[in-house]
Amino acid sequence: MIGAEAIIKCLEAEGVTTVFGYPGVAICPFYNSILESDIETVLIRTEQNAAHAASGMARLTGKPGVCAVTSGPGATNVITGIATAFADSIPLVCITGQVNSELLGSDVFQEADITGAVESFVKYSYLVKDVNEIPRIFKEAFYIANSGRKGPVLIDIPIDIQNAAISKFKYPDEISIRTYKPTVKGHAVQIKKVIKELEKAKRPIICAGGGVILSEAQAELRSFAEAHGIPVVSTMMGIGVIPTGHPLYFGMVGNNGKPYANRAMNDADLIIMVGARVADRAISQPDLITRNKVLVHIDVDPAEIGKNAGPGIPLVGDAKHIFYDLDKEPFEADYTEWLKTLNEYRRTLAPKRNPNPAYVDPAGFISMLTEKMEENAVYVADVGQNQIWSCGYAKIKSGRFLTSGGMGTMGYSIPAAMGAKKACPDRQVVAVCGDGSFQMSMMELATMCQHHIPVKIIVLKNNYLGMVREYQHYTYKDHYSVVDLSGSPDLEKLSAAYGIPFLRLKTMEHCEEVIDAFLKEDESMLLECLIDPMDLVK
Repeated sequence: MIGAEAIIKCLEAEGVTTVFGYPGVAICPFYNSILESDIETVLIRTEQNAAHAASGMARLTGKPGVCAVTSGPGATNVITGIATAFADSIPLVCITGQVNSELLGSDVFQEADITGAVESFVKYSYLVKDVNEIPRIFKEAFYIANSGRKGPVLIDIPIDIQNAAISKFKYPDEISIRTYKPTVKGHAVQIKKVIKELEKAKRPIICAGGGVILSEAQAELRSFAEAHGIPVVSTMMGIGVIPTGHPLYFGMVGNNGKPYANRAMNDADLIIMVGARVADRAISQPDLITRNKVLVHIDVDPAEIGKNAGPGIPLVGDAKHIFYDLDKEPFEADYTEWLKTLNEYRRTLAPKRNPNPAYVDPAGFISMLTEKMEENAVYVADVGQNQIWSCGYAKIKSGRFLTSGGMGTMGYSIPAAMGAKKACPDRQVVAVCGDGSFQMSMMELATMCQHHIPVKIIVLKNNYLGMVREYQHYTYKDHYSVVDLSGSPDLEKLSAAYGIPFLRLKTMEHCEEVIDAFLKEDESMLLECLIDPMDLVK
């Protein structure tokens, strides 16, 4: 057995079903060996999207997604996808080919120090120097990626190591890394402190982040909130923690969140922040959430607790375990008046839009679309105005809402949707993007066709980089610079070139029938919605 074959055995042992990637000479031994396996390979059209697709798969399966690319430009191209996963704590194992070991440091053809380049964007990275270390390294990589605060791990493998004979292959049954022992179970004393604060509180609120979903703690959080009538808000990455139509859910917080959600955070006397960074996009002034209130910060990563706002009660551990333990602690409290106040905020502070009837209203369109989508559908939002409209108006039932929150990477939605569809072929998957973000990954229409991945794509077209144009509108008084998307392709002709059915919606007049036609069959389809170029997310 050679190193490349050993890698495949490791992936099989981890239950990997799909590898997204792009071959080159330095990774060819790997791709040659994978032909003897049942693991499916998906040829992505640019390497960044291999990581995005692996991310989409990881977020639906709860297991690390896998991508494999070649050395040099293949490895450097995938960095943005790795950084995107790192910012949102998505577990990935990224395999990169490398030049011969003896040539490392010689600046030979397609050599790049990829382990050095990704140092600030990975949980850990390996440069494999001994073929016999492959089983241990892969066991560790999958464990590190999917434990504690999850994230990407990179394994760089020189071509000579892939071709070298391994003396004995044995995949480890278990792993123990002396310096890596993530805390899972919350401290019992801290849990009792939380319960005491809840007994004293009059206006508590739970602010749920993406960590709740990563730890698969949605049911436990919802059970706890429902049992005691505690209202819930979410960060962008926490959308879908409980259904958006749930009476206890009061929307997304932050710069682009619901005014009534932000008001709820400001007025609360107890905030339980769980699985969320206290970062600028969700909390613009961190000192405000600790003023005249108690902050309980629950996170599996102790480095996040107190980083941006000092908690009254720090609680390190996995959200699923902690809410399970909280639910076992009985306490008496009545937050009825607080809920009445929040419902009044929701009624009076709901944003009012005045859409242009000559175009599609993105808010109304997204609301109608998601109302008609299947109960467990997957909605993948890209980045830009489309993302903010999606966060504000998408109705998530028992399905999932995926987006790039921490890095805000344009072009994320289509490859991530492909990964999600590969993970769950029986679920409806819709990618929503702007015409700017669409053009960053439209080459993946070929991947969808080649590998028969029936993702539905919506392009909200306004012929601008809308979010930047909006910023320039407010900041530079309509002095626009480099945001005009003139020269964009005719999407009807582009769809025809790939053999993908196409629909166009110009106004809201025929919105319902177009959405019905778009969602009717489980096949790839591209829907273009013409948006007022001057529309604002506010």
